[in-house]
Amino acid sequence: MKSLSQYLRQPHPANCDCSVCWLNRNWEPPKPAASPSTPCTECRPAQWRVVDGRICVTAASYCEKHTPSNRPPKYWHVVSDTGKPTPFVPLREPFELVG
Repeated sequence: MKSLSQYLRQPHPANCDCSVCWLNRNWEPPKPAASPSTPCTECRPAQWRVVDGRICVTAASYCEKHTPSNRPPKYWHVVSDTGKPTPFVPLREPFELVG
């Protein structure tokens, strides 16, 4: 009977078709998807210039697709809905448990 340590870190044969060897032969790195926030050719970033010693800023302009929403994302409206709130009632006098 062979122990597990005899199988670990052994080279695979050249024609091995195990999942590890198949993945090493056929794997391609994932291509990054274009982010929806990436500006397109119609968008213009803000520009800073110095004119007569003063800084002039040209505002950014965005196409219809990349224009930021006027409202914040939905998840900002409700952080955590834990149900009805429990009222806090302060105790004015110390008490003892009767038991």
